[in-house]
Amino acid sequence: MTRGDNLRRALAQEAARLMAEHGIQDFGVAKRKAAERLGVTDGAAVLPKNSEIETALGEYQRLFGGASHRRSLRDQRRAALAAMRALREFEPRLVGAVLAGTATLHSDVQLHLFAERAESVALKLIDQGIAHEVTERRVKLDPERIRAFPGVRFRVDDQPIEATVFPPNGIRQAPVSPVDGRPMRRASALEVQALLAEA
Repeated sequence: MTRGDNLRRALAQEAARLMAEHGIQDFGVAKRKAAERLGVTDGAAVLPKNSEIETALGEYQRLFGGASHRRSLRDQRRAALAAMRALREFEPRLVGAVLAGTATLHSDVQLHLFAERAESVALKLIDQGIAHEVTERRVKLDPERIRAFPGVRFRVDDQPIEATVFPPNGIRQAPVSPVDGRPMRRASALEVQALLAEA
């Protein structure tokens, strides 16, 4: 391993630690803070990829999270499944860190929903007596296109849920993952149920 490789690994591990312990959810912010803490000033040449940080985060949680990480992940996935069942008419899909298993205590449960009108999701939450706020999320559709989509934030079993609402045909093409630049992995309620059964 070269000095550059060792430095990248150290930066990835520090970024992962910051994400796990301080609730930083943005890879870019975690990288910059890690570089600052380790006194790295020569920039992008040595900064780790998001996928390297995600791998380091998984390692960190295996080493230091143990049973408490498994318990919090199970709680987040249970809340996701409850939310998905409540919003089943919008074909919900779980995405992000809760699906990947790298969620921290500070991670939101992230869902993708599919509807003609975002207001119909809000109305469904009102019907079910679930307090929520309307949001907007910028999503990378492909390497060249970033677009804002409406969404809602609410809580289930004290877990924060952030749901982004795509048009119905959005189910056919997943946006680009901020981790590896590939189409985001999405899981249906049945797949989330299977993950919970495995655990």
